[in-house]
Amino acid sequence: MFAGKEEGLESTANYEVVAGCAAGLENLVRGEVELFGGQEVVTGIGVVRWRGTLLSAYRCCLWSRFASRVFLELWRFAVTDEDSLYNASLAAEWGEHLTEDTTFAVGCTLSGESRITHSRFAALRLKDGLVDHFRARTGKRPSVKTDRPGVQLHLHIDNNFATISLDLSGESLHRRGYRDASGKAPLKETLAAAIVALSGWMQAPQALVDPMCGTGTLLIEAALMFGDSAPGLSRSYYGFMGWLGHDDKLWHSLVDEASAREEAGENQEWPLIVGYDCDPAVVRAARKNIRLAGLDRHIGIHQGEVAGLQAPAENGLVLSNLPFGERLSETELVTQLYRGYGRILRRRFSGWNAGVFIANPELTDSFGLSWEHKHRLYNGSIPCRLLTGRVGGGEQEFRWQPLVQTDEGSGSEFANRFRKNLKQMLKWAEKEGVSCFRVYDRDLPEYNISIDLYGKWVHIQEWAPPKTIDPDTAAARLGSAVIAVKEILGTRSDRVFLKTRERQKGRNQYGKKGNTRKMYEVREGSCSFLVNFTDYLDTGLFLDHRPVRERIFAAAKGKSFLNLYGYTGTATVQAALGGASSTTTIDLSATYLQWTRMNLALNGLGEVTNRVEKADCLEWLGACSTIYDLIFIDPPTFSNTKKEMRVFDVQEDHVRLIQLAMSHLDLHGLLIFSTNFRRFQLAESLSEKYAITDISRQSLPFDFSRDKKIHKCWEFRHQIPIVSEKKDVIKGKQSWLPE
Repeated sequence: MFAGKEEGLESTANYEVVAGCAAGLENLVRGEVELFGGQEVVTGIGVVRWRGTLLSAYRCCLWSRFASRVFLELWRFAVTDEDSLYNASLAAEWGEHLTEDTTFAVGCTLSGESRITHSRFAALRLKDGLVDHFRARTGKRPSVKTDRPGVQLHLHIDNNFATISLDLSGESLHRRGYRDASGKAPLKETLAAAIVALSGWMQAPQALVDPMCGTGTLLIEAALMFGDSAPGLSRSYYGFMGWLGHDDKLWHSLVDEASAREEAGENQEWPLIVGYDCDPAVVRAARKNIRLAGLDRHIGIHQGEVAGLQAPAENGLVLSNLPFGERLSETELVTQLYRGYGRILRRRFSGWNAGVFIANPELTDSFGLSWEHKHRLYNGSIPCRLLTGRVGGGEQEFRWQPLVQTDEGSGSEFANRFRKNLKQMLKWAEKEGVSCFRVYDRDLPEYNISIDLYGKWVHIQEWAPPKTIDPDTAAARLGSAVIAVKEILGTRSDRVFLKTRERQKGRNQYGKKGNTRKMYEVREGSCSFLVNFTDYLDTGLFLDHRPVRERIFAAAKGKSFLNLYGYTGTATVQAALGGASSTTTIDLSATYLQWTRMNLALNGLGEVTNRVEKADCLEWLGACSTIYDLIFIDPPTFSNTKKEMRVFDVQEDHVRLIQLAMSHLDLHGLLIFSTNFRRFQLAESLSEKYAITDISRQSLPFDFSRDKKIHKCWEFRHQIPIVSEKKDVIKGKQSWLPE
């Protein structure tokens, strides 16, 4: 890879050279230094030291992918205070390294214990000694230049010893010269290169995919490696440019060598390298960086959500720097993102290799993947992990295997009815691909409960019995029913959740009942949802609205979608995965909006095109000016807030609500309105203004067929006038047809 000598170009002088790097990258830098010809290589925390000629030092500046700085040591001496530092600087032979016409700058770092405690003042005293040295000998003084000086000096004080070095790099080596724009949390190029190296991709380069590529740094560094392109080749400045010891001929020979290698790398056959990001502004920035790096022929960048990620080849590496959150709410979102990310990889990238760079080591198990290697790295001061491994196949779908009853008619009346229902519902659910459904809905008056299956979990709700029923008798019946359910389903007690509910008004039914914050992931069609069985009376997923959500999924492709009174955002997720161009979810509850965000993250959906906003829906509609193609409204029956003195009654306020919403509906759009208020009556005046279709029966799922009044649902469209061939509106009594 590297020639050992550049014959006739290099002096034989040996120097003490030190490369600085981020903690965790020392072994990578050491491997480079040994290739560059370094001798007696020693590593410490964040540093790699060696003895070598200028050739090794120059090569480190030009070729190191992982080092941040390269220092060539000039002098080392004892110091006791700032005055002794000044005196040593005054006596140094500066004329060997610069002239009175050379611009310079001094940087300083401190470590250990010393009487010198201020790095800027220490740098100032070194500068004073240097300037006075030249003034005393020549009557002139060199000038300080903080931006790209001719010579960049570095002072390091460790306890009572000072080291003065020439900073060969001049500025951090992570500045390759190609990054014009940065995202919210950009990776330094050196760290990105380390992630690529430790992922193992270069050992057998295949397709490389970054699903959350940001401004493209990971992909660019990978392409620079594959193309054998020196990372420092595009830099126009180094800290040795004005140094008297600089060997210009040697340096240009190395630059020529690097240019030839880059050209050879350009002409080889390249693997697929592709990145995605959901933010169009970030995608534009990534494409610009790639153009500046000269790699636009080899790296493709596309706008897309993780939710839509598909394997572009039979095998390869999925590698990404994933978002992380410091606050609790952010950590909750990141946890769900990691869960969804792992699920998508298992289903669509089986047999691929995967690598994730995360700043939450405690979330390592969230992905549901088996990690073969866990590398400790740092992003600045933040401890991080690079996790790598091979992606296994998708998890086996859970199927209930209920206990078969051999004796016809044996068992309690409830057990027989439950078993009969279960047989019918499981057959239906398997045929329809449904995993969350109702299997018992207060079929027997004595057992006033409903039983829902959510994947492998059982949710039992008891409606409080009438006062005429003895409480002990009711409790005994409930206990026997729960035992029968567990025995017939053959499930563990920790998968069965029992609630007692009374008739509630409005959103009291959504009120907080506990604080376990335990979420369980369930499936509905192509979507994943989080449900909570303990903290609220409702789980966060209304099973009776399944057909409505399916309707939204089918209608959403290419449409802008508005979800008013969004609750936990399940309709929003269906719309987004159905191909909506954008979604907006409005709710007044911060709790449910956070739940919505978690549902979005769980499905690999970001908030760039999926807006989530806390607001009163009526007030928001009054202030909004956006037009939507598809709107869903499922308001509470009644709600009020003490703080803002708001009161909402669906019967009294639905006309105003629907009219406001229709003013934001595209001429050819669709609005779906639903309510679970059993005595609700749709105002007749609305049919005079809009084309309305009652879809209550079509929106009633099979598993809720016993309760045909559980909700009412209508579709609203703007009335479109019938026009003649001459495009004149029919005169007289107008005829109106929905689209």
